[in-house]
Amino acid sequence: MWAQLITTRLKPGKEGDLQKLVDQLKAVEQPGSGLVRSTAMRDQNDPSRVYMMVVFESEEKARARENDSARQEGLQAARATMAEIFDGAPEFVDLTVMEEVSGE
Repeated sequence: MWAQLITTRLKPGKEGDLQKLVDQLKAVEQPGSGLVRSTAMRDQNDPSRVYMMVVFESEEKARARENDSARQEGLQAARATMAEIFDGAPEFVDLTVMEEVSGE
């Protein structure tokens, strides 16, 4: 498995608009894209700080998804929302998933 940790900050007063973005991203997702899970999180101590963990079957599937022209068209509304609510560009950290443990 492969993952990306995406970090960003919300502009002041835009904390309530994060759910809109999450909904837009969810609507664009296509079956078979390689996405295993996506988790959006806000820092309890700094609500302007946002983290998104996106886990894929493999980096190859993630990159193919990233370059999918049909998906890119669908992301136009989400990109507009990001421009409205994010304070600067997101930062991306590429991660190799070593092990995953789930509770019952």
